[in-house]
Amino acid sequence: MTELAAQLLESPKAPQIIQQVQAILNDEQTRRRAFYEWMDEDMKAEFINGEIVVHSPALEKHNAAVLRLGTLLSVYVDTHELGIVRVEKALVELTRNSYEPDICYFDSTKAITIQPDQLYYPAPDLIVEVLSKSTQKNDREVKFEDYAAHNVSEYWIIDPTRQTVEVFTLDADTEAYALLGLFRVGQTVSTQLLAGFIIPVKAVFDASANVAALRALLAG
Repeated sequence: MTELAAQLLESPKAPQIIQQVQAILNDEQTRRRAFYEWMDEDMKAEFINGEIVVHSPALEKHNAAVLRLGTLLSVYVDTHELGIVRVEKALVELTRNSYEPDICYFDSTKAITIQPDQLYYPAPDLIVEVLSKSTQKNDREVKFEDYAAHNVSEYWIIDPTRQTVEVFTLDADTEAYALLGLFRVGQTVSTQLLAGFIIPVKAVFDASANVAALRALLAG
């Protein structure tokens, strides 16, 4: 039992509180179904804690980082038949919320369950979010906690302004993320989920470094 649940059950008002929370969650699910009917393929929107979050067009540095890392991951995964990578438009459906992460990786076990006409995706094995002013609060707070709660093994947060990559791994004991490292230009970064996938951090932010890293991955 979690500490929060234990504290709640110590309160004589626990039944009333639980009833109120359940009513709120039921209402959220009604709004979530309406969200699915409302959204279309041309928009990037998420459903977070009962609210629809529509994303504004992203800055060039954000889009470039997503495309560069997404390309490296996708080519490596496809070449070695390690699953699938999806960029931006995969709607990940978790227990309470629905997200469109910047990059998702699904290992081969999950990949074979994903059908061509599928609209909603299960929790990925790796999620990458690229920070922007409008998204960084959710990326570091509700998503951080929600991805861990749904056993997303690794979570990367990329800061295109500082040109850094933060890698978090799921701690099996605490069921929370632990920081594996903060990686900067001049260093390399890798994922524990894909043996052999090692790239320079600069390859996420620089076109020439990205092409060189792509060649190295294909030659490896």
